[in-house]
Amino acid sequence: MNRKVQLIYFNAGGGHRSAALALQEVIAEKHPEWNVSLINLFEVIDSERYFQKLTGFAPEDLYNLRLKKGWTRGLATELKIFQAMIRLTHTKLKLKIQKFWKMDPPDLVVSLIPNFNKVMFEALKDQCPDVPYVTVLTDLADYPPNFWIETDQEQYLICGSDQAVFQAREAGYRERQITQTSGMILRPAFYWSPKIDRQHRRQEFGLDPEQATGLVMFGGHGSSQMLKIAKDLSNRQMIFVCGHNEMLAKKIQALKPSGKHLVFGFTSEINTLMQLSDYFIGKPGPGSLSESIQMGLPVITFKNAATMPQERFNTTWVSTHEYGLVVTKMRDLPDAVDQLIANLPLFKAKVSSVNNLAVYEVVEALDRIRSVPEC
Repeated sequence: MNRKVQLIYFNAGGGHRSAALALQEVIAEKHPEWNVSLINLFEVIDSERYFQKLTGFAPEDLYNLRLKKGWTRGLATELKIFQAMIRLTHTKLKLKIQKFWKMDPPDLVVSLIPNFNKVMFEALKDQCPDVPYVTVLTDLADYPPNFWIETDQEQYLICGSDQAVFQAREAGYRERQITQTSGMILRPAFYWSPKIDRQHRRQEFGLDPEQATGLVMFGGHGSSQMLKIAKDLSNRQMIFVCGHNEMLAKKIQALKPSGKHLVFGFTSEINTLMQLSDYFIGKPGPGSLSESIQMGLPVITFKNAATMPQERFNTTWVSTHEYGLVVTKMRDLPDAVDQLIANLPLFKAKVSSVNNLAVYEVVEALDRIRSVPEC
């Protein structure tokens, strides 16, 4: 069946766009007859770029700058203000989205973003009442409430954890509306990347083949916390991936650690670097945690006042399933590394038991959702 499928994303944090691209890739393989479009919601609701003209930043750029600088304290309060602003401008946003769908009517809408699912759902039902609306959570849970899961909506939810399914049921969704996948959406490359000769490649990079190696990443824009980690773990063999944060990469490269430190900026070789590593250190983002676990790496992550509200449950998920360790104070990181390395076989056994096929399961779920649009 030929269907016009719209995948709704934005660039705040990068995980939403990454999930959209992963789905697009699998759909092209499994259902080449589908007409798939990636829609950046901010380009729909701010097509004249008023926000950027006023501030000099696109909304996503401002958010990503805060991640890059590590300015995440207070985001819980700001998120509440942001949600209130969406409610106050609900009618205006709804009209803009309806206008978009009037010009470009879909057969299936797949939301990969939080906060806007109420206004998008209502706009779709007013403009194209028979078109199914699907929200794919790219977080492990709906936190804070109504971040992802809106009540009283005749729509579908695709959830990547038991907790998210529980929350969907508590919000009144029926079983036919809920699909549970085996985890978060990962790019297909995490399933078919060729295995490397780890010992040989480590030697090529100047790494000791016998020494435990940690991989440090804080998303595509890095974080200033990585510089402190590099100093605190100066005697460890480490790989740092700073993403687009060139200044951070230069600062880490300027250090003189006693252990071997490899430093990268933006790279497409994440799969290779993960195969070179034994464990992962980073913020509790659902994407980076899931990618690391998929590649067999136990994780060390953080929960403190700077942890973004939507990522706090992820630390509970790590602890509950024993996929690694959660650190509350940065000064405790070296001890956590020692503890994880001492118990590495146990932690590796836990993460190796995970079989995350979510990107394929989501596409199968979308195929089951039939539609006869009447726009």
